[in-house]
Amino acid sequence: MQGVPVNFTHQHDRADFRALPGQPATELYRAHIQHHIFDPHSHEGFGLGVIECGAERFRYRGSQLLAGPGSLVLMNPDELHTGESACEQGWRYRMLYLPADRLEAISGERDWYFTDAVQSDPRTAPVLQAALDALWHCDSELAADGLLLRVCETLRPHARALAAPREAAHPLGRAIDYMQACFARPITLAELAGAVNLSPYHFQRSFKARFHVTPQQMLMAIRLQRAKGWLAAGLPAAEVAATCGLADQSHLNRAFLRRYGTTPVRYQKQVQAGR
Repeated sequence: MQGVPVNFTHQHDRADFRALPGQPATELYRAHIQHHIFDPHSHEGFGLGVIECGAERFRYRGSQLLAGPGSLVLMNPDELHTGESACEQGWRYRMLYLPADRLEAISGERDWYFTDAVQSDPRTAPVLQAALDALWHCDSELAADGLLLRVCETLRPHARALAAPREAAHPLGRAIDYMQACFARPITLAELAGAVNLSPYHFQRSFKARFHVTPQQMLMAIRLQRAKGWLAAGLPAAEVAATCGLADQSHLNRAFLRRYGTTPVRYQKQVQAGR
């Protein structure tokens, strides 16, 4: 692995991203984290990975989950989650972030959905780990396609090809639609409450009960997800910060590091190098 970002609070924490050649918005991630605590964040694509050693604790869909050595980590798109060490030595893991449309194109099946974000499968874990390692070192688009198919085939028994309930179907989902449309400017609690015809007090309580984060945490997750896409596309970090509605590049640096374990500039260099 490359060195630790200078902004990491603890020198033993390290994380790296890599873009796959010829694979739009598809990213690989590997990290060893002992002390860093990830703020609530989400990814546009499926998060598919394996815990290589140690143990992670994270909040996902309102539940506190524990992923130990050899656990599969199978997250659906746009699901807010946290992350922190559950043991003294931290945890080492690999992830693949795969857009839903790419997964469908590779697998030939629509509407993949994982019911359980953590699954214990000692036979599948080393197979997935080997495929993710091969993808990390892959420099051919054709080879990457074959390895992505292997990942899909490996994980297919753990998924169901049924549409998951959309949050937008719930009235509070309109508040998230509002955030998605207006994320680049300041948004007030009264605005969000008005979008779903609730008082600010009842809206905030209902929102946290439904999504397990505050409206501000959800808005920041949306902003940082957009920032990630623009950084990957090559936009300067200062421009990304302004476009996302953040105060300045320092604000972007702090928020990005807390959610993704690396700095915006380092993330940009890593994913650009893989293209």
